[in-house]
Amino acid sequence: MTSALPRPDAVRPDTSGPDTSGPAYPRPDRDRSGRWTSLDGTWDLDVPGGTVPVTVPFAWETAASGVGRTWLERATYRRAITVPAAWAGARAVLCFGAVHHRAVVRVDGVQVAEHVGGSTPFEVDLDGVLAPGVTGTLEVEVHAPADKRAIPHGKQRSIPRDDYDGVSFTPTSGIWQPVWLEARGRTYAARVAVRGDSLTGFDVAVDVAGDAPAGAVVTVEVTAGSGAAGSGGAAGSDGGGTGERVELVADGAGAASGRIEIAEPRLWSPADPHLYVLTVTTRAAGDDAAGTADAAGPDVVAITGGLRRIDRRGEHLYLNDERIYLRGVLDQGYWPDSGLTAPDVDTLVADLEHARDLGYNLVRKHIKLEDPRWLHHADRTGMLVWAEPPAPSRFSPEAAGAFEEQVAPMVERDGNHPSIVIWGLYNEEWGLDWDIPGSTDRADAAVRAYDTLRALDDTRPIVENSGWAHVRTDLVDWHYYDEDPAAWAANVAALADGTGEDFPVRLAADFLARKSLYGSADHPRTGVPVLNSEYGAGFTSLERSWHLRWQTQELRRHDRFAGYVYTELTDVEHEMAGLLDVDRRPKDRGGLEPRDMNAETVLVVDLIPAHAGADLPVPDADLSLDVHVSHHGPGVVRGRVRAAWAPAGTPFGEGEPGDVARGGAATTRAESDTVEAKPFVLSPAARVTVPPPGPVPSARLHLWLVDDGGAVRARTFVDAAPIEEPNRRGERWV
Repeated sequence: MTSALPRPDAVRPDTSGPDTSGPAYPRPDRDRSGRWTSLDGTWDLDVPGGTVPVTVPFAWETAASGVGRTWLERATYRRAITVPAAWAGARAVLCFGAVHHRAVVRVDGVQVAEHVGGSTPFEVDLDGVLAPGVTGTLEVEVHAPADKRAIPHGKQRSIPRDDYDGVSFTPTSGIWQPVWLEARGRTYAARVAVRGDSLTGFDVAVDVAGDAPAGAVVTVEVTAGSGAAGSGGAAGSDGGGTGERVELVADGAGAASGRIEIAEPRLWSPADPHLYVLTVTTRAAGDDAAGTADAAGPDVVAITGGLRRIDRRGEHLYLNDERIYLRGVLDQGYWPDSGLTAPDVDTLVADLEHARDLGYNLVRKHIKLEDPRWLHHADRTGMLVWAEPPAPSRFSPEAAGAFEEQVAPMVERDGNHPSIVIWGLYNEEWGLDWDIPGSTDRADAAVRAYDTLRALDDTRPIVENSGWAHVRTDLVDWHYYDEDPAAWAANVAALADGTGEDFPVRLAADFLARKSLYGSADHPRTGVPVLNSEYGAGFTSLERSWHLRWQTQELRRHDRFAGYVYTELTDVEHEMAGLLDVDRRPKDRGGLEPRDMNAETVLVVDLIPAHAGADLPVPDADLSLDVHVSHHGPGVVRGRVRAAWAPAGTPFGEGEPGDVARGGAATTRAESDTVEAKPFVLSPAARVTVPPPGPVPSARLHLWLVDDGGAVRARTFVDAAPIEEPNRRGERWV
């Protein structure tokens, strides 16, 4: 029996470090968990008609909140709040992960903050507002407009409906990410940015706030992740420091910046997601190193970072100077009873493991700023992330401005995560009325968003308008859905060789448009990486598995492409396109293992299939197929393609390939001549010829690549069955 491809979890990297399950601190990447208290749980919610209990942080539309009210536009949260007496002398800060959409915060009836933006975090300094040991009343008044067209809302449904209603879901209103209190020093680090793209150390920038930011002394020290092979690199790991530290002095505005070198750098990558912890200690000028002039002691926060660089060279992407191919899946981050908020942290991070088990090395988190604990788990386990904010659905200068206002908070919150390798902005001209080519104002909005983000972060590629109509971008990505395998193969080939620049997109049931990759004639047609970032087809799970197999192989056929993103990981409400259902259970895939299609090494068969379950008719003579090898790993792969018939629907790993059963005799395995696959270059064809499967109504031809060492490196299959034409006998014209 041939050996199976290794399961991804068999080679999963070390994930030692703090557990992310349970009542986890909401910002493990910016750790102040030594002195914090969660405010999640039961609050009162004033709604029209009375007051009801609500469970925070679940949106009031969800069953998990206990409220279940849709199209409620205004409500006020209320609960008692106490700053722990043990925090005397410290500065208590009230933190909100996200509140949709406009929040007014009051303590004992006095307004202390107002925040607009449903996906970005904000905080309230309670110094002088609520003394330690004293209990007060916290109120959060929320306005969540039913008409969301002009505000960033992603795929939340709007009233009146917008053009995206068919792909939109139940709205998320109110508090939908954690709320907590934490203690900081009297003078503290309000923002810490670390960038490890030099690969030899970290560039650090700190904004100091509190009593005396000007002239504050900021010490940055590597306290975990250095000098210990096998350390998980997160706070509390056994990595130990090696004395790598730097002392910075804030300027008159409270800004400090500098660099800390790593003596023996260990890079972060999917294969080795090594993390460092940089402990940032801030004290006012004049305080000694122990902070004895400050009764609360110095401010201390542990920042997680990684040494990694993502860049583009011509039409290719490189991670840490090694070429990389992105095998991604789109994830919308919805759960059936809790909406955009995961039921718990274990469930939140499990979706990353589901993606890994399906063979993907990247998750495109679709128009949603995900919980930082999810991003931290991606950092710890080596999953690459494409991150992007929600957008409005109709264009106006005000809507474009509201979209751009998310960019700086997004970078501040998430920019330290080494797992994020791509920033996305607009998606398919949502919020730009599908009309960049026809509107200078709309094109300018996309360019302005790109320039805004580029000024804040020059370490990652940026996609200004994912899918089509690019005007200023670091990656030319495209979204293309097609049920016709021949048309799919032809259009993908044209996009690969540059002879085609557009493709059909059904924007509504009665609206089919041809969308171009480019929003202007001036955009360069070569020299920029080209990749797919949405594809998939089929109405049933079996059809979708069939399209996944054949469409993915056509993407792998063309060496020009830098990667792909399959749509999608899980079902969401009425959208049934997931590889998993809404409860994260596998679907019937007809014997297909998605990780075979998403492996470093795959087989590409020269065949345009006919129908799901019937790629070709059952042959009654010898069948010859040309098979190529696409290899995106290190080194050269040499081996032979083997083939053998098996009963229809038989997955790999169940019985010896070649056992036809159903009364048929075992067929002789066929084998090709030796084929050699170089990295990122489609191999020449290897021809394999098999005898017919015998007198059977249907059969499955297993194909697998065995390398010179006898290991199975890739596998796929071809289904043979009668090609049945669609039944149209009942059609009548009146």
